[in-house]
Amino acid sequence: MKYFAPPLEKLIEQFERLPGIGHKSAQRLAFYVLSMPEGGAEELADAVLQARRSIRTCKVCQNLTENEVCSICADSRRDAGTICVVSDPKDLLAIERTREYHGLYHVLHGVISPLSGVGPEDIRVKELLRRVADTDVREVIMATNPDTEGETTAMYITRLLKPFGVKVTRLAYGVPVGGHLEFSDEVTLTRALEGRQEI
Repeated sequence: MKYFAPPLEKLIEQFERLPGIGHKSAQRLAFYVLSMPEGGAEELADAVLQARRSIRTCKVCQNLTENEVCSICADSRRDAGTICVVSDPKDLLAIERTREYHGLYHVLHGVISPLSGVGPEDIRVKELLRRVADTDVREVIMATNPDTEGETTAMYITRLLKPFGVKVTRLAYGVPVGGHLEFSDEVTLTRALEGRQEI
């Protein structure tokens, strides 16, 4: 039985389609939008439509941009000899927030996941190989998540990059800052030991 008017039900259904939004959250968002002044709701709708129409992928790194080439690829101060491979644009932002990495990126827009029906041809691997072949790349940093799909993707791309003679590295993983060894699992501790550095 439907409790709300059809337009409100449709709005709730649309919010439910967003990742991480359940039915209750979708209802809260829908009611919030309805309580907004009409001008605010129009601005929200216009922002969604404008972003959808104007955002595209950078022709170099596949990051989201409004221009043909994103601001990172266009920055001549960046180290063009290093490419950090990430699964999606959110991961790129996380690395940029550290202010420690000064190279370029390549955004895959996904990871290999046979269970979800995502193969290598569904992510931006060919574009990465073309970049490595056409430019003077010294190092490719695999920065995919340390889960099954991320590891599978990193290993697959590493095999494809071997013939190019480029150095391929993987982000170090281990015990988080503020964490306790007693609560760390065996895989995390193994990675921490393997990635240890001299102090």
